Amino acid sequence: MTLNPFVFLAMDIGSLIALLAVILIIIIVLASSFKVVSQANAFVIERLGTYYKTWGTGIHFLVPFFQRVAKKVSLKEQVIDFDPQPVITKDNVTMQIDTVIFFMISDPKAYTYGVENPLFAIEKLSATTLRNIIGDIDLDATLTSRDLINTRMRDILDVATDPWGIKVNRVELKNILPPKDIRDAMEKQMRAERERRESILRAEGEKQAAILTAEGFKESTILQAEAKRQALINEAEGHKQAAVLEAQGEAEAILEVQTAKAKGIELIREAKADQAVLTIKAYEALAEMSKGQATKIIVPSNLQGLAGLVTSLSEIAKDK
Repeated sequence: MTLNPFVFLAMDIGSLIALLAVILIIIIVLASSFKVVSQANAFVIERLGTYYKTWGTGIHFLVPFFQRVAKKVSLKEQVIDFDPQPVITKDNVTMQIDTVIFFMISDPKAYTYGVENPLFAIEKLSATTLRNIIGDIDLDATLTSRDLINTRMRDILDVATDPWGIKVNRVELKNILPPKDIRDAMEKQMRAERERRESILRAEGEKQAAILTAEGFKESTILQAEAKRQALINEAEGHKQAAVLEAQGEAEAILEVQTAKAKGIELIREAKADQAVLTIKAYEALAEMSKGQATKIIVPSNLQGLAGLVTSLSEIAKDK
């Protein structure tokens, strides 16, 4: 029996192709076994169905068919916005409140094996916690104590979710929606409060305006009185200055008259006038004095004596 050489050649090519295919599969499996864990992520690894290790950032080798990635966990802070939940306050008012929770995974292993559905569990836990807290306070306290409610919820949720590998950072009440009749009453109350404040502000403004008007009138009256007083002072000062100047003028006039008279006598004396001239001057002086207002006139017994005439003139000057 003769064998065809082409048959052996075909068998060799088929074996080679199969071998290459096996090698290619092995390469693909090995290549896919290298896992790169990026920043802020973690891989939970199982070996033969049981927890084996938690991989952090870096490159890792996964043994094919014996190990598998059970869960990929993000270590970043996450936000969950839950739908509004109906709650009843201490004074039996039903309202709708929705919450926002900020959390992050602190333990990937506990997060993977601690609870079946962590997000669903957090939602239900936050709803029951919110009902318990709101049930202990009334409506007004609920509307004005958001920070207190947020803090209490965060503390309770943080403790409850710790076995699940979850760290609750913040809890915020997003909206508080009372019933429509309560909202209407609150709106009327706020409108009345605004009107009351407006009335108070208007009355306060009118009061301040009246006070300012009265103060302005007072200051104006004071300024007018001060101006009048200053005017009277200036007028009196002017009269005083005028009187002083008038008195000074009269004194200077009298002094000049007396000086002139004394100068005249001195000139007569220096001229060595005779007895007849002196007698004539004496008569002229007596005639002039008779025209004046003097009440005392001294007539010397000897008009011919010049000394008696001078004495008479001195007495007349004193009386004037």
